[in-house]
Amino acid sequence: MESLDHIRVNFNAEQLFLLNFCLGFLMFGIALELTIDDFKALVKNKKSTWVGLASQMVLLPVLTLMLIAVIQPHPALAAGMLLVAACPGGNVSNYAVHLSKANAPLSVLLTTFSTLAAAFTTPFVFKQGQNVLTSLTRSQTTFSIDFFSMFLSIVQLILVPLILGMLLRQWQPTFTAKIIPTVKRVSLVIFIAFILFAVAGNLENIRQHLHRVFLIVMVHNGLALALGYYFPKWMGRSTQDARTISIETGIQNSGLALILIFNFFNGNGGMALIAAWWSVWHLVSSFVLALYWKRHPVAVSQ
Repeated sequence: MESLDHIRVNFNAEQLFLLNFCLGFLMFGIALELTIDDFKALVKNKKSTWVGLASQMVLLPVLTLMLIAVIQPHPALAAGMLLVAACPGGNVSNYAVHLSKANAPLSVLLTTFSTLAAAFTTPFVFKQGQNVLTSLTRSQTTFSIDFFSMFLSIVQLILVPLILGMLLRQWQPTFTAKIIPTVKRVSLVIFIAFILFAVAGNLENIRQHLHRVFLIVMVHNGLALALGYYFPKWMGRSTQDARTISIETGIQNSGLALILIFNFFNGNGGMALIAAWWSVWHLVSSFVLALYWKRHPVAVSQ
């Protein structure tokens, strides 16, 4: 287990800038399709919205800490699990929900809201989780961060591009409508390249240590999907909304987690392994689930 302490994923300043730019461009592309009506929908479907946000932003970190207590992973792996759980939803979830024929507007709303809140919630959840990780992993190894530094970083990476995209749509709607198809295609290419780059950069480490993270990520992600489905059902939400919240809870912005690992944790290998493999696995699990649900549709009222 000690060998994980010596794994480092090192990036120079130019590579870090490129990764930051990629994430910022993805957020900018998402914002071009956001309107004030998307936020008004929060009032119209407020119960499912709050249930979804609670599932992802509160219950998932709690579930993660419980899983860490049970499986007792290496401290670096535990920190990676907590950081992924603290991140907002990934934008790929919107496509997966659309594919599954679930509630696409609710998916967009949850992703948008969790992303906007991430500047506060991600450092807060991670910092609070660190208060219990030491005892859960029975280790003196800690991965603490400065709340304000991470807050400013996420504002720059996520909130600024989102605000710029929404302002462009508001001020130049005709121009925005023209560039949206191109931006969406470029964003998709950037997203795929981002994941491939992250995995390629960790390829040798993944080969040597995949056996340490494969089951952990699979179980962690599987429990997140199950939590996102059964908690809304227990709260009386429709099957369609439960499927949506399941995918939203299971798909996390692990790309943001990787960037934070490079910026704040010196590219810690154990944390990067979790985030990099989550980036791959949550795409597989969510799209398999989406295709299954697509073949088993439900009535909107269910």
